[in-house]
Amino acid sequence: MGHDVTLTRHQRLDRMYAEIWLQRPDKGNALTMAMIERLQVIGDELAGDGAVRAVVIRATGRFFCTGGDIAAWGGLTPHEMGQDWIVRGIAAFERIRTLPQPVIAALHGHALGGGLELALAADLRVATATAKLGVPESTLGVIPGWLGTSRLAELIGPARARHLLLLGAPITAAQALDWGLVTAVVDDAAALEVQVEAWLDRLLANAPVSMSLIKGILDAGQSDRRYHHASAAAHAVATEDCREGIRAFLEKRPPVFRNR
Repeated sequence: MGHDVTLTRHQRLDRMYAEIWLQRPDKGNALTMAMIERLQVIGDELAGDGAVRAVVIRATGRFFCTGGDIAAWGGLTPHEMGQDWIVRGIAAFERIRTLPQPVIAALHGHALGGGLELALAADLRVATATAKLGVPESTLGVIPGWLGTSRLAELIGPARARHLLLLGAPITAAQALDWGLVTAVVDDAAALEVQVEAWLDRLLANAPVSMSLIKGILDAGQSDRRYHHASAAAHAVATEDCREGIRAFLEKRPPVFRNR
């Protein structure tokens, strides 16, 4: 239901920030389709609200988010899983990730599966020391469907991403900090509030346009790298040296490169 995800606005330093709340504590804040759709609506609303200078994603109860609710996706057909659950989830998380405002994920408890994928849509992540982070999908015969696989590889590197994704076991907040999956770890919920408020003070004091442009450049940089690699590979295979290298490999001899 829509009330399982709510949006609130607050004033701090005479500037406005918003909080997105996951409010399904009895189910570990597990995500339903209605919650995903609500995240999309909230993201669209915030993207057009120039008065909001920063966003915090929070949750009630013991957990930040335990992922997608199995009751919501367990009975879906392959077509429904791909076209409804996955595509809509990606769209909602991308809307959050590409907000012009900086986004903080405050992880007071475990962030697992789709819950971690939601946290990955934020710019800054802080976790309490007892929180665990992981992607257990491989233990269920599925995969992180909301771009979590590629985002983890981009954020913490392919080797550590493989560790999380293939083993399916969560890691501690301390290990997540060491790996760069979060950028701060605090002792408890009270310290979490102190850290979030400190970040908010800095973000609200910064120039909104500058931060939005920085986010855009970082996103473009990721796309540019992909296009650059594809262009470079295409250029390489068009050269005589590449053809010589292939021939030499097949003929089991050293190649003779002529730089053309």
